[in-house]
Amino acid sequence: MAEATITSSSTVAGPRAKWTYLDKFLNRTGPFTDPDSFQPGKTVIESLERSKVFGAGGLGCEILKNLALSGFKDIHVIDMDTIDVSNLNRQFLFRAADVGSFKADTAARFVEKRVKGVKITPYCGKIQDKDEAYYMQFAMIVCGLDSIEARRWINATLVGMVDEQDPDSLKPLIDGGTEGFKGQAKVILPTMTSCIECQLDMHAPRAAVPLCTLATIPRQPQHCIEWAHIIAWEEHRKEITLDTDDPEHITWLYQQALARAQEFNIPGVTYSMTQGVVKNIIPAIASTNAIVAASCCNEAFKLATNTNPFLGFPETDNYMMYTGDESVYTYTFEHQKKDDCPVCGLGTIARPLEVSPNMTLQDFVESLAEKPEAQLKKPSIRTGEKSLYIQSLADLERQTRHNLEKKMVDLVEEGEEMVITDKAFPTQFKYKVVFK
Repeated sequence: MAEATITSSSTVAGPRAKWTYLDKFLNRTGPFTDPDSFQPGKTVIESLERSKVFGAGGLGCEILKNLALSGFKDIHVIDMDTIDVSNLNRQFLFRAADVGSFKADTAARFVEKRVKGVKITPYCGKIQDKDEAYYMQFAMIVCGLDSIEARRWINATLVGMVDEQDPDSLKPLIDGGTEGFKGQAKVILPTMTSCIECQLDMHAPRAAVPLCTLATIPRQPQHCIEWAHIIAWEEHRKEITLDTDDPEHITWLYQQALARAQEFNIPGVTYSMTQGVVKNIIPAIASTNAIVAASCCNEAFKLATNTNPFLGFPETDNYMMYTGDESVYTYTFEHQKKDDCPVCGLGTIARPLEVSPNMTLQDFVESLAEKPEAQLKKPSIRTGEKSLYIQSLADLERQTRHNLEKKMVDLVEEGEEMVITDKAFPTQFKYKVVFK
């Protein structure tokens, strides 16, 4: 491959003509390039094109397009979803004729057609379908996943792959996510920097609104909608099973919520908001997706080429937050690695976990899904002495089910360690009981 020649003209002859602007970064040094790790010209161009990159998730269209246009030639993508009509307003690689097709296949074909020379290998399934050997082939992992559970799985897998004797086993994880007008992007070097599990409390489940607030003094339009959803439907239409995809049902809830909002002088209840609250929909904003995906791919480009320091190197800010609901504003900060992290920490430190001594084991199991530091949906719990409740195997579940009715104070002692596992994650979680 001939080296590109950068001229003052906007037109460049030769096979790299379409990469004119990209080559301005690759063919010359800049104010932030490290002379020990960045060699401009043919070497860095070939290194970029050889970098095999893996991407997955809801930000896939933007990320796939950006990676291809940034010079990456070998891209693998995973997505288990099929294309829905609601995707067409923002996921621009899809057309009406594609509805019902797999997203990964359709996106790969579209980008390969538009960006000549790029090879995209799609897989229609879950990231959990692949093993460590599959992920070992990539230079880096770029995730735009819409599931905390999936993020935690890939994070734990990449941390577990690291072998101190093999530098190539460390695969940088670039993670991006959006929620309405807000978004974030971060770079994680497994075992070296703060990981997804260290940052879990930043993705805490939404706090539930007390039923008394819904029933007596609502303060927000969402409270009125939840009242219609939980209370009014049960009072007036309990013989009918609520179908959140039925327009007639949503319209009834909207009318009930609107009337209650007017009673308490609360503005803002709309049909679309009613639909979103009832179906737990977080609106996807195209501009937010574009900004966060651009940040993720910018970090991927810097990692592959060393043209600029990436987030978190050297030991600086590793987390970028974008807040577009009040203004267009981004800021970065350092999220520090936690020694008691069950995934990337020392492995011997048990995190303190507040437990009410009079709550039953059943209540404790259910509470683990809501606790910001845990978020475990199907936990199996044991101490050093006995198994409290095991969900992973049917026989053990039957044998330990009787403990669910017992109080925690009768099952564990203050300061005792519990080991909690969840089949969704390839790791153990250690907690020290602190009675409150």
